[in-house]
Amino acid sequence: MYHSKISGLGYFVPENIVTNDDLSKIMDTNDEWIQERTGIQERRHVLKGSGETTTSMGVKAAKIAIERSGLSKEEIDFIVFATISPDYYFPGPGVSLQKELGLRTIGALDVRNQCSGFVYALSIADQYIKTGMYKNILIVGSELQSIGLDMTTRGRGVSVIFGDGAGAAVLSRATDEVSQVLSTHLHSEGEHAKELSVLAPGMGGRWVTDILADNDPNDESYFPYMNGQFVFKNAVVRFSEVIHEGLEANNLQVSDIDMLIPHQANLRISQFIQKKFGLNDDQVYNNIQKFGNTTAASIPIALTQAWEEGKIKKGDTVVLAAFGSGFTWASAIIKW
Repeated sequence: MYHSKISGLGYFVPENIVTNDDLSKIMDTNDEWIQERTGIQERRHVLKGSGETTTSMGVKAAKIAIERSGLSKEEIDFIVFATISPDYYFPGPGVSLQKELGLRTIGALDVRNQCSGFVYALSIADQYIKTGMYKNILIVGSELQSIGLDMTTRGRGVSVIFGDGAGAAVLSRATDEVSQVLSTHLHSEGEHAKELSVLAPGMGGRWVTDILADNDPNDESYFPYMNGQFVFKNAVVRFSEVIHEGLEANNLQVSDIDMLIPHQANLRISQFIQKKFGLNDDQVYNNIQKFGNTTAASIPIALTQAWEEGKIKKGDTVVLAAFGSGFTWASAIIKW
């Protein structure tokens, strides 16, 4: 059996910065209220009319990751694209990415696992490489969420949290025994699916034609809904469980963690987990303050930044962990 390693990383975020003060001009909120609840100071939103899409941001992040991997685009064997905000209802953005990058007619898999999407995608790619099916897989997490938010006082509890952006990684067959993905761990609990969800449009419920026919200004079914306190309580439990699961599977202790990259859901969640595990500030990387929650893009953006800043070095034990809608949660243990 082979092993995989991350050979290249890249990210892209829109230039347009939206501060908490900017949001206070269009909804009843303020900087103190947002920071107290989420830790977020600003986020990036795509400018309407710019032509930027989930795919185009993913392409920009992917180009950087491929260049840093030292590979040519002809050497990419497969694509795994994680997002909840595809350009089209179908097809998924994986095929659009293949076209825009000018890749061979390789397979493209789309992953819909929300905030856990990138770790799920990493796990899938890792298995393909372990079995010898592929050597180099491009993994992308990209989200354009700003256009689908309720940017009014009614939706402030959710809309202040989310941002746009993309992150990418190239996963390659490992050539040494040091750098490798040690294990990944995936879970779900559909019982709580509606506690963090967008219910419409959906083929099993209200479709676009129903929404247009009703023309109801009070219809919130196509905006994100989140039962904030319930999600928070579940997140801190599942984060802890899945991190411990990964450590135990590799006979590691909490003290072995060199860097924890949590999904950037809420700074308060990250701080809770950091305190519970007794980690110092140099062992946990957070960037939600500047980018908000970019869902499937949040881990690859944070991972790329941590690596760029020299906070991750060869031989380090890196832990990725995520929790989100579904509910889904996941972790990956990586020896850098």
